[in-house]
Amino acid sequence: KMIIRIQSSDGTKRIEVSSSDTVASLLQQVEKSFALKGDGWGVFKSRNYQDEVKKSKSKLRTAGLNHGDMLFLKSQSSVSKISEERPSSAVEAVEVVEDAIDVELWKNDGRIRRDDGSKGMFKIENLSIEPWDEVYLKEKEIKFLSFHAYMRQQTAGVDKGKYFHLENFKAARKLDSNSKKHSVVDLPSAVTLNRQKFRHVDNIMFENREIVDRFLNYWRKSGNQRMGYLYGRYSPHSEVPLGIKAEVCAIYEPPQESTKNWLQFHPDPNEEAVEYIAKKLNLRKVGWILSDLTVEDRSKGTVKNTRHSDTHFLTAEECITAATFQNNYPNPCKLASDGKYGSKFATVIVSGDNDCQISFEGYQVSNQGMSLVADECLLPTLDAPELGYIRESSPELFVSDVYYKEKDKYGNEITKLARPLPLEYLLTDVPTAFSLNSQYSCSNAVAGFPVPYRDTIGEVQSLSSLSKYLNQFKPDQFVDAVSDFNLLVYLYSNDTISFKNEMDVLLDAVRTHDNGLASHWKECASWSTLEEL
Repeated sequence: KMIIRIQSSDGTKRIEVSSSDTVASLLQQVEKSFALKGDGWGVFKSRNYQDEVKKSKSKLRTAGLNHGDMLFLKSQSSVSKISEERPSSAVEAVEVVEDAIDVELWKNDGRIRRDDGSKGMFKIENLSIEPWDEVYLKEKEIKFLSFHAYMRQQTAGVDKGKYFHLENFKAARKLDSNSKKHSVVDLPSAVTLNRQKFRHVDNIMFENREIVDRFLNYWRKSGNQRMGYLYGRYSPHSEVPLGIKAEVCAIYEPPQESTKNWLQFHPDPNEEAVEYIAKKLNLRKVGWILSDLTVEDRSKGTVKNTRHSDTHFLTAEECITAATFQNNYPNPCKLASDGKYGSKFATVIVSGDNDCQISFEGYQVSNQGMSLVADECLLPTLDAPELGYIRESSPELFVSDVYYKEKDKYGNEITKLARPLPLEYLLTDVPTAFSLNSQYSCSNAVAGFPVPYRDTIGEVQSLSSLSKYLNQFKPDQFVDAVSDFNLLVYLYSNDTISFKNEMDVLLDAVRTHDNGLASHWKECASWSTLEEL
C-alpha cells in the first residue's frame, strides 16, 4: 500500500493506493475525494503547478510516484489546455486568496502614532513612524520585523513596489536519466543564505494553562516524550507593528510511539474528523508542540536544561520536520510570484530553561530553510544535532552550492560552504506565552476527556470513561462538558453510535458557548441512546 498526499486550497487529503495502480486510477480517486467535476482541474508534482501528472495507464512507480509523495491540486477551468498552449517559461498569473488576518492587516497602514499627552503643542518627535523603524523596534526589544511590516518596507518606494515580487529559490533540480546534457540555464545557481529579518508569526499564545498541563501529563506518567498539533486562530498582535499572534485553543495528539529520547508519529485515521471539527469551530492547525524533558531533581520538580546556545535549539531532524510541516501549510501571499511565501505554521519545544524549570520556546524555520527541505537538500549530521548538511549532487539530483556567512575570530565576515550548516542560521524564534485572562474555546477548567492513543498509560476512550468524565459537571454546565476537543473528535468518529449527522448543532453550541443550544442538542436520538448505554 502507498499513501499519496494531495494538497489543495481546501487542505490536504491522503489517497491510499497500491504501487501496482495506474496513474489514471489515482486521478480517478482524486476526482472522487475532492468532488471535482469536468476537466477544469489538474494534479502537479511541483508547488508552482508545473510537471503535471497526466492521465495514463503507467504504473505509479513508473511515473515516479512513491509512498508519502505530495502532489498539488489546482482547480481551474481548462488548466490542462493552458499548460499545453503556454510556454513553460511564461509567468503564470496566480489568483491568491489570502488568510483573513492578512486581509485585515492590509487595511491598516501600520504607521506608529506617538503622543506624549501634551496639549496645545505638537512636537516633531510625535510624528508617526513606519512599522519597520529600527530605533522603535530596538526601543521595544523587537528582534524581527513582522512579515507585513517587511512587505510594506519593500513596497514603500516611489513606484510603490510595482515591480516587487517575493521569490522562492530553488536549490536543486531532479535530472532526467535519459538525457545526457542539461542546459546551465535550467540548473539552479549557487545560493548564499541570509539570516531572515522578519517572521510570519510574532507571538504564540496558549489561551489557558490546562491544555498544556494535560499535554504534559503523558510525560509525567510515562517519562516518555510526546508531540501534538496546535489548533487555534490568528489575530493581530498589538505589541509588534502589523504583527500576527497564533492563539492556541487545543492540542490534538496523533498516533505515535516514543521513549525518553526518541519519538515517531504515524498517519491518523481520524484526521478527517479532526479537520472537520476544527473548521466548524473556526479553528485551524497553527503549529505543533514537542516535549524534550528529563527530570533533574524529582523532589524539587526541576528538569534538565539541555537546549541553549552551547548545544542546540532544534535538532536537525526537528528542523527538517518543522520545515516539512511549514511547506505543507504555506502562507498565501499576493506579492509572491507563485502566490505562496513562507508559512505561519509554528513549532513549540517544551524543555528546561536556565533555572531548570519547564519552559516553552517557539520557532519557525526560515523561508530559505523551507526551500532547502522542499528540494530535499538538507540532511541531518550523524553526531552533531545542531548541524545540518547540504546534500551533494548525484546523477539523479543536481544540488547547487549553498553558502552562509559568519564572522571569524578577528571579526571579519567570511563565506563558508554549508557542509556542515549551523541550523540556528535557519531559525527565527517566536515568543511563547499564556493568556493572562484564560479562555476556554474548546476546553474547560474542570477536567479533560481522555486523550486518544494513550492506552500505554491507562488513558482509554470508552463509554465508561465518558460517563466518568460527564459526572464531574453540574447539569447546567453541559456546554462546558462538551467543550473538549478530544471529546468532540471521539463523538464524531464513534463507531458504536453515529453522531456525524447531528454534530453540527453541537459544534455551533460549542463555538458560541451557548448552553441552551447544547442542552437542546442533548435531546437528539443519538445522545439518548448513549445515555441508555
